[in-house]
Amino acid sequence: MSHLFWLDQERLNRIKHLFPKPRGVARSDDRKVLSGIIHVIRNGLRWRDAPAEYGPHKTLYNRWARWARMGIFANILAELASEGAATGTLMIDATHLKTHRTASSMGAQKGGRGRLIGRTKGGMNSKLHAVTDALGRPIRLFLSAGNVSDYIGARALLASLPDAKWMLADRGYDADWFRDGLKERNIEPRIPFRRNRKDIIPHDATTYRARHKIENMFGRLKDWRRVATRYDRCPVVFLSAIALVATVLFWL
Repeated sequence: MSHLFWLDQERLNRIKHLFPKPRGVARSDDRKVLSGIIHVIRNGLRWRDAPAEYGPHKTLYNRWARWARMGIFANILAELASEGAATGTLMIDATHLKTHRTASSMGAQKGGRGRLIGRTKGGMNSKLHAVTDALGRPIRLFLSAGNVSDYIGARALLASLPDAKWMLADRGYDADWFRDGLKERNIEPRIPFRRNRKDIIPHDATTYRARHKIENMFGRLKDWRRVATRYDRCPVVFLSAIALVATVLFWL
């Protein structure tokens, strides 16, 4: 069996209306090029090492970089998630993603601004913040430097949450402003209280057990080598890679 990845036509048909319309000269076959892009991201290859079956590696990279900066892959994830999200329950969490030296070199600004890379105990990292639906499928993504608090991601994602009954999160998200923000959106928090909290807030432990699904989601994303290790200097391009992987794994 071939080790190459090929996106089948049925799945391509679900998203091709979101691709930019070609101008002038007809572009290379979308299915072949997109399959090559996915193969590179899954296996952590350099673009020049892409198998010849996908066509010239420069075509793959140029299409990838251009569409990523245009937000095409983020838009694909957003549309598919909006059509199929099971949002009775939401889950929020964050995970660190290792940064390769090729991404963290060349004068990133202090604090990870610009590149969204920061130093943690584990080295140079970025942090992926995510909200999933009840099945653990990602519906909202946010990228920050690795040394940024989970609260920053929660604050950035709060305003865009879809309608839901519950929000599951670990005790790292136990903050009054976050609980109040959820209740303003008629979402009941299911968050264990921090051990130093003076006013103890009980939570439904039975409902909370489902939170393992978001951790499983992170694990599946990190099986793709260009997600587990960040090689892209541009944070928009890196987040686009994560959005594309999330689309292929969970929504197509």
